[in-house]
Amino acid sequence: MSDLLSIGATGVRAYQTALTTTSENIANAGTVGYSRRTTVLNEVAAPSSVTSRIPNGLGVVVGGVTRAADLYRSAEVRTAGSDLARSEAGAAWLDRIDGALSDNKLGDRLTAFFASTKAIAADPSALAPRATTLEAAQSVATAFSATGAALSAAASDLDASADAATTQLNGLSAALAKVNSGLSRAQAGSAANATLLDQRDQILESMSAITDVSVSFDGIGRATVKGGGEGGPVLVQGVDSATVSYARNGEGAVAFTSRFGNATTTLSPSGGALAGYADGAQKIAAAQSQLNDQAQAFADGVNAVQAAGVDLNGDPGQPIFQVGDPPSNLTMVLNDPHGIAAAAPGAGTRDNSNLAGFDTLRATGNVEGAIIDMTAANGAALAAKRGVAEAQGAIRDNAVAARDSVSGVNIDEEAVDLMRFQQAYQASSRVIQVARETFQSILEIR
Repeated sequence: MSDLLSIGATGVRAYQTALTTTSENIANAGTVGYSRRTTVLNEVAAPSSVTSRIPNGLGVVVGGVTRAADLYRSAEVRTAGSDLARSEAGAAWLDRIDGALSDNKLGDRLTAFFASTKAIAADPSALAPRATTLEAAQSVATAFSATGAALSAAASDLDASADAATTQLNGLSAALAKVNSGLSRAQAGSAANATLLDQRDQILESMSAITDVSVSFDGIGRATVKGGGEGGPVLVQGVDSATVSYARNGEGAVAFTSRFGNATTTLSPSGGALAGYADGAQKIAAAQSQLNDQAQAFADGVNAVQAAGVDLNGDPGQPIFQVGDPPSNLTMVLNDPHGIAAAAPGAGTRDNSNLAGFDTLRATGNVEGAIIDMTAANGAALAAKRGVAEAQGAIRDNAVAARDSVSGVNIDEEAVDLMRFQQAYQASSRVIQVARETFQSILEIR
């Protein structure tokens, strides 16, 4: 009779644990990173020496709590997330370049300037069209300067974002090292162990959004992580983590370095936001270089046309623009409408022949066309990058859905398990009650 009591007691304890696990699943159905848990129930077999007396075993025991997870599907989520993060980051900086080139309407300002010089040709001695040309020239100088400043601001913001990303990566690496330490102490099959494994996978997913990672696990689930692929530097190993830093030179070349212990290694991300920042830095630097080249060519060309003619006072034409550092920082140095050199030397104030130099500059220098082409090319690159990001977003969503089909909580299934374990718990309680009643009846007979 005591065996019956013992069997019932083991059932109560086991199904209480199973009910707790199921309740935990239901409570965390909407928790990000939570993996469904299952209580493993094993029969308590009777020892061979007593199997003739107790052929059916001694009840049930909890074998542990297992965590529903698929390492391969989790890896696919990390890879897809890393690719998406790179494209999204790259698109963000292309969008900043697009705003810098489009918002200041530099191409329109150049068109207006060249058009204004034709108005002078109709009446070279009139001051009104000359004043209009100087206003148009000031607009061009302002647009060049504003565009250059916007690109410089984008580069500074990129630096700040990249620094923040490396700081976040370092924090995640340190957190993963602590999780590794916790896994060393946690009992396998315990709820605490499952929680640590959830934290591990969530940290790895967050790390992969910053840089592509190569991950391996030991027998108790501790992760070793390398950044930038299998051949990259170690970011986390055991309870130790690396420190990643960021730097960018004037040409837009980005460098990430990883310091692990006493060793410093170059980190070359091919995925994640860090790779997107590297792409963006190169694009911004290229845009700045092209803008500076066009600003220099435009200012030199306009000033050369001025130098070839004479103004209304019969004096040699003086420069309209002064090139700054960087060259996109243009300033006006001619403020007097009389100073526009419309005439050829010795031809008189009614002559407009020197103005043809502006038409030649417009055609051969093609600054206006170069700026328009530059804006259009960046816009096309942005549209293409967004298209890639959209496709990669769908790929990641599918990868997440595939992973969650294994590890996610299904409320309907958990509700069924809840009822099943509740009934088993109640039945086990009834077994104990029947055993007590039977035992009491036997005592009363005696």
